[in-house]
Amino acid sequence: MGLIQRIASGWQRRGLSAVLLLPLAGAFAFLVNLRRLAYRRNWLSSVKLPVPVVVIGNITAGGSGKTPLALYLAEELARRGWRPGIVSRGYGGSASAVRAVSPLDEAGHVGDEPLLMARRAGCPVFVGRDRVAAARALLAAHADCNVLIADDGLQHLHLGRDIEIVVMDGRGLGNGWPLPAGPLRECPARIAEVDALVLNGDATVPPNARPRRLFRMRLIGDRFHDLHDPLRSCTTADLRGRRLHALAGIGDPQRFFRQLESMGLQVRKHRFPDHHPFVPADLAIPGVDALLMTEKDAVKCQAFAPPETWVLPVEARLDPDLAQWVVEKLDGRAPA
Repeated sequence: MGLIQRIASGWQRRGLSAVLLLPLAGAFAFLVNLRRLAYRRNWLSSVKLPVPVVVIGNITAGGSGKTPLALYLAEELARRGWRPGIVSRGYGGSASAVRAVSPLDEAGHVGDEPLLMARRAGCPVFVGRDRVAAARALLAAHADCNVLIADDGLQHLHLGRDIEIVVMDGRGLGNGWPLPAGPLRECPARIAEVDALVLNGDATVPPNARPRRLFRMRLIGDRFHDLHDPLRSCTTADLRGRRLHALAGIGDPQRFFRQLESMGLQVRKHRFPDHHPFVPADLAIPGVDALLMTEKDAVKCQAFAPPETWVLPVEARLDPDLAQWVVEKLDGRAPA
């Protein structure tokens, strides 16, 4: 286990390793609050774009379900007549300049999550460390786009936004301390400032949090697809009784493993860091009948995965109807 993994594994408790990092955590929290104050006082300015911007993010480090939610919102907005585009940082990709993401790109260049969204969302996806520059490039290339979704853009305050949505999973706020002693990117009070809190799976509202609107999200998937032949699929029943190994390099690998077990599958678990750059040796596991993995991991493994590699696509289900709520807020938005 690498240093980053060891630190992250301690974020659910206030152990010695977390305590030793408290001075750095205090400095981090001070800088975060100072930066937010600079934007509130207009010492630093946000850029308002000519189309509404919906920001999806979290106040903790690591994946919590932002990408499935961004996909859900893009698909639902398109179904309701909007023409969405998605901007993302492109974390894990080597590209430093703003660029469009093609379904034929490599995850190592554009990032695993943007590549997955480009293949699934049916709308333009642009990446760039500067989200404002990425958004402007997308709008210049796609003049018909009339709403932008910023994936993991909550802390990118330079990008003006009309709606802020925070996603939280079952890990909650961990030990409640800022990075690097804990998982917090921002103070928990931030939850009361955003427009909506989305609880993924078994997540609960943190103590003393007062979200303005609350939604619950479930990730639904019950059919596996062959990584090398998307037209070939199988059910859980087809996999039972086989020697199954499951790989996950997402924010919370255990969430994927629990989903497989809830489907009645017995699997050997292989946990990797979030955004892990898979190599052939990671998948060279002896005595395996089939490998199971998430879509996010699959986009990085297609070139070298063994023949019996199965991917579990998931779709987000929101209760109540988050997309309709977003549309109603967008319809009431003041002109730019």
